[in-house]
Amino acid sequence: MSTSAFDRFEAGPVTDRGHRVDARAAGDAAQVPPAGLDVSVVVPTYGRPDLLATCLAALCAQDFAAGRYEIIVCDDGPDAATHACVAHAAAQHAARGLAVRYLPVTRTQGPAGARNAGWQAARAPLVAFTDDDTRPDRGWLAAGAAALRHGAAAAAGTIVVPLPARPTDYEADASGLARAEFATANVFVARCFLAATGGFDERFTAAWREDSDLQFSLLRAGGEIVRAPDAVVVHPVRPARWGVSIAQQRKSQFDALLYRKHPVLYRARIGARPPLHYYAILAAALAAGGAALAGAAAAALALLALWFALTARFCLMRLRGRDRSWRHIAEMAWTSVPIPFLSVYWRLYGAVRFKVFFL
Repeated sequence: MSTSAFDRFEAGPVTDRGHRVDARAAGDAAQVPPAGLDVSVVVPTYGRPDLLATCLAALCAQDFAAGRYEIIVCDDGPDAATHACVAHAAAQHAARGLAVRYLPVTRTQGPAGARNAGWQAARAPLVAFTDDDTRPDRGWLAAGAAALRHGAAAAAGTIVVPLPARPTDYEADASGLARAEFATANVFVARCFLAATGGFDERFTAAWREDSDLQFSLLRAGGEIVRAPDAVVVHPVRPARWGVSIAQQRKSQFDALLYRKHPVLYRARIGARPPLHYYAILAAALAAGGAALAGAAAAALALLALWFALTARFCLMRLRGRDRSWRHIAEMAWTSVPIPFLSVYWRLYGAVRFKVFFL
């Protein structure tokens, strides 16, 4: 693998955590890789041994010499079932020279912290990231490693998200992974660049925007990110409980953190504008409540009708091209009422928490 990644830094970049790191020194401080070890595959997991077993089976069947890569499973909620799953895979493939390692993670919480623990324990100069619910193709590792042969900082592979003809709102939202520029379900990063930028920001405690944060940090450090279209993983949409979209609004706070750290890249790459329709719904509801308290019944009714119309429009937008089962329609109708309020709350919460003007 080319060492030109080290040459992208002189005095070393200033990371978003406020300290300067010399990439060459960081690389020297890493463990010396065993002879022939090219790639460390890092898989964060949390209480899903059945899904993990399927992922490990695919990773252990790569068209890549067994002695040239290792697999590190980072257990974000250490449990016996996950440990046993990894131990089984390790025992199965030890004779081939493939190391499958179990790493319990107790210092942090969330996939960002788990991935940090993984790459910091990695012994190879290249780190491949995927998730415990993916199925990497047999040629995934070879294609990803090939993409970094000329010194790029990172490579983003292809994510395939199978969907039914009429997906649910949740399934359609999850399929955004397939369109993402840089998603940690399928990326390859030179370890020296991870060391130089500090890796993942562990303030991203949910699986949201931590991958964009790493992408932007790599770009700001002068790293080149290339595509690896032949490095394919299949990422099925996991079943979710009814009304899951309500709990997902909590993730909105991390948009504020990403914007605070990388305002220019956030606007250029994500371009997300304030959800004006959410604010309109919120304003109509608050105005209706204010009019009612003031004794202006007619105005209150008119504003309540406006709130209802805006909420109904939001619900219909979510149903466009989606599953038309009664269960799903009922879910959309029910969740469309609180979502605008919760989304605005968590966005503003993030703005206050991370001290940034963000609507």
